[in-house]
Amino acid sequence: MELLRFITAGSVDDGKSTLIGRLLYDTKSILQDQMEAIERSSQKSGDGSLNLALLTDGLKAEREQGITIDVAYKYFHTDKRKFIIADAPGHIQYTRNMFTGASIANLAIILIDARKGVIEQTYRHSYIASLLRIPHMVVCINKMDLVDYSQDVFNKIKQDFNTFAAKLNIQDVEFIPVSALNGDNIVNHSQKMDWYEGRSLLHQLEEVHIESDQNLEDARFPVQHVLRPNLDFRGYSGQICGGVFKVGDSVKVLPSGFQSKIKQIYTYDGELKEAFAPMSVTLLLEDEIDISRGDMIVHDDSTPEISQDLQAYICWMDTATIQEGKKLILKHTTRESKAILKEVTHKININTFEFEDDNKELKLNDIAMVQLRTSIPILFDEYNKNRSTGNFILIDEGSNITVAAGVIIGK
Repeated sequence: MELLRFITAGSVDDGKSTLIGRLLYDTKSILQDQMEAIERSSQKSGDGSLNLALLTDGLKAEREQGITIDVAYKYFHTDKRKFIIADAPGHIQYTRNMFTGASIANLAIILIDARKGVIEQTYRHSYIASLLRIPHMVVCINKMDLVDYSQDVFNKIKQDFNTFAAKLNIQDVEFIPVSALNGDNIVNHSQKMDWYEGRSLLHQLEEVHIESDQNLEDARFPVQHVLRPNLDFRGYSGQICGGVFKVGDSVKVLPSGFQSKIKQIYTYDGELKEAFAPMSVTLLLEDEIDISRGDMIVHDDSTPEISQDLQAYICWMDTATIQEGKKLILKHTTRESKAILKEVTHKININTFEFEDDNKELKLNDIAMVQLRTSIPILFDEYNKNRSTGNFILIDEGSNITVAAGVIIGK
């Protein structure tokens, strides 16, 4: 069954957690003990109504404050698809969490409060979704019940969003008027908005076309483990990050450049004749080649970029500031390398989309274009070509804390 990863983002109190709770509730994806715990917590809160936001506000601090702090992941499925939801925080100080959740999403749901319209956080989250090349976007205009389900309000917000979105790289956008609290247009069409002729949110999630989102042309297989259970078996395990591998294919191992052919392909369930992204497999080659973790198996006619110099956008995620010259560890696919922050080209003001180059110091939640230099060559594709081989994280050498997430745009 096909898997869709999506992220919800919006300002504080726009109803992200309630929307996800409604999706889970109306698709009968809540376990009995979860339902009983929500009912007990809802009774304590006062009005006795069912607080579906509690399904995603899992941290104690979130429940006490009534806000989302960390990215909360939830899983559910229908007859058509499996889903992984990332509920991103709405507060400006947690922008970094939205960045990490969006980096692997197929689709972004941007929530807008119908009473407030397009606001600063709408710009911020839409810009990040655009920067991270999320292929599909659904703009849910929520709390329509509080504006009498007005078509004029919906049309005005849609127009305002399209005006600023024209500056961004957003290819596929759908607009849906909803009331997460009451369930209008979440799973089923709302009778209160008969003027809306589009899909419900769940129908859109089930039907959006994501097959072409994966790069199935450029074969990429970063080696994660070398398996030697006995003298007659030498396999290379990992997750295919792009393309299709078939038994008999001519392949090249990077960075060594040695060539061979695929002898066999195995998965947990048995042997295959072919495999494709994002499957996890073990490859056997016809020749004995020195291959180790961090190497990459590719097709002869399609090789990634190889460079020690990387141009990238990063989101700084640490409370400690950073300046040019800082030494870090770069983790990319299955390869780690020492790296240095050579230059902060410019920071991005994600409220105005303008570049700022007068201050080279990066603080928490700053997004910037930077130049990195690594100690060993990195095998990569530009992020807009392959998201799996185009993203990375930066780790502090001393504390081993992840301090930044980034996407590669060139060298």
